Amino acid sequence: MASVTPHSPDPVLEEYKRLAADYDRRWSFYVEASVQETLARFSVSAEDRILDVGCGTGVLLSRLCGRVPPERLCGLDLCPEMLAVARSRLNKGVLVRTGCAEEIPFEDETFTVVVSTNAFHYFLDAERALREMLRVLRSGGRLVITDWCDDYAACKICVRVLRLWSCTPIRIYGRQDCADLLENAGVQAVRVDRYRVGWVWGLMTAVGTKA
Repeated sequence: MASVTPHSPDPVLEEYKRLAADYDRRWSFYVEASVQETLARFSVSAEDRILDVGCGTGVLLSRLCGRVPPERLCGLDLCPEMLAVARSRLNKGVLVRTGCAEEIPFEDETFTVVVSTNAFHYFLDAERALREMLRVLRSGGRLVITDWCDDYAACKICVRVLRLWSCTPIRIYGRQDCADLLENAGVQAVRVDRYRVGWVWGLMTAVGTKA
């Protein structure tokens, strides 16, 4: 998914602009698998109001359509080209907006679920992004974050290569560091699951509740 930071390095945003039209085909296995793993770790109902931060081409939102009314689904991403693909695949009732995780353009306590998949490693200020996610989340709402996991050697190598190749300040966390980060932000009942997608990608999904 595209980076959702307000001051993203140009190479990151430019890369996602270039990839947008072909992104789903190129990354279909990884995206579908990581979205499936994410959705398996939290339940939704027709009464939920859900924000996908770093929604990219809208794959996760498309999987929620039919389970949640489209007008109760929202997506946020920094890359207009990725959002154009999302709009083409999603029900017209789904709201998708250009914006970043550190300055989420919604009112306080708007959502019952805030989810972010495959974007957190691009957030330059993770603490601020978490504060924003919690700000727009209602009391008792669920925060769900899926991202690369630093506990896997293959992910460590991939991050080093990407930093050198794109000069991008990517940061990934291990399971315990992720749990600590969320708990320090005030998230309660944090559970972090680790798993593999293919032979390269070691991921984790963190689920917690706002007090």
